[in-house]
Amino acid sequence: MASLRTSLLGSAIRNGTQSLVLSKRISPLSGLHPALSHSTRLYSRRENGASEVRYEPIVPPMNFGINFVPTQSAYIIERFGRYHQTLEPGLNIIIPIIDKIAYVQSLKEIPIEIVPQMAITADNVGIEIDGVLYIRVFDPYKASYGVEDATYAISQLAQTTMRSEIGALTLDQSLKERAMLNSRITQAVNEATHDWGVRVMRYEIKNINPPESVIHSMHLQVSAERTKRAQILEAEGTKQSSILVSEARQLEQINVARGEAQATTMRAEATAQALRQVGQAINMDESGGRDAVALRVAEKWVEAFSKLAKENNTLIIPADAGNAGSIIAQALSIFGAVSKNSIPQSFPTPTETATTTKTTTTTPSGGEARTSKLQ
Repeated sequence: MASLRTSLLGSAIRNGTQSLVLSKRISPLSGLHPALSHSTRLYSRRENGASEVRYEPIVPPMNFGINFVPTQSAYIIERFGRYHQTLEPGLNIIIPIIDKIAYVQSLKEIPIEIVPQMAITADNVGIEIDGVLYIRVFDPYKASYGVEDATYAISQLAQTTMRSEIGALTLDQSLKERAMLNSRITQAVNEATHDWGVRVMRYEIKNINPPESVIHSMHLQVSAERTKRAQILEAEGTKQSSILVSEARQLEQINVARGEAQATTMRAEATAQALRQVGQAINMDESGGRDAVALRVAEKWVEAFSKLAKENNTLIIPADAGNAGSIIAQALSIFGAVSKNSIPQSFPTPTETATTTKTTTTTPSGGEARTSKLQ
């Protein structure tokens, strides 16, 4: 029995040495045995037509007894066709021929391209959508035996989930709620892939392409919105300008009214001051004050009577209008009565003084004027 073990070990060492030479001839880029240097990416892209992308695992290396498992990788070992163990990164020695490297699983984050596909939104708009799915194997055993082709199954599940989520949203929501779509698709795919030993890290939508007619309508809508905003801004500007103009006019009217009120007040105060000064002058010198008042009344009477002769008017004037002395006497009597707070008995009534009507008429040809008096 011991001799059998020794012969098997020697055969393994010889096979390992021969495999190193063979690997140098077949794969000059690696330079080492596949079990010693497994740096090739684990998934290769294969396109079937224009609407499908398949990722196939690389063929596992042969077992020559001594195996070096790369970092972030796991080798699934079968013995006599049955799962035996999982090799972790580093040096691993297994029995050749009896033990077989059945699967190689990468523990890195792997991107899976989701090809463009058609989806119908809730408002019956067909859009073309694609994306990228990022997965990571957390259980190499389940990833090897739980599903036949994990990457293909996950990509198909992501496509169906994406179509389902798009169907629940309108076109506007689909364009605006990318983050929500990514989260929902990631959650839905994770629920199905848990038994496969694979976890979906995130999903990213790359492009959402509506039909050309919809894009044209969107451009028209954007143009209309911009025109609407421009009109609103213009109307707001006009409104603000009108408000400012009306406020300016109101302020102007207020200022004018205040100015007129102040001017009226000042004139009234000036008139009152003048009257007070006149009254004081009259009280201080009764005889001189009365003479000054009489002279002032006579001057005003002459000035007013001179203006009457220049105009063609019909007026009611006193009968003795030509007697300035009587007019002045009447004015002085009125002044005296007011100053004594009593009306004199000799003050003539309006019927006695205004009994004469004088009418002056000028002919169009510049002829002689005609005057008539009524007693």
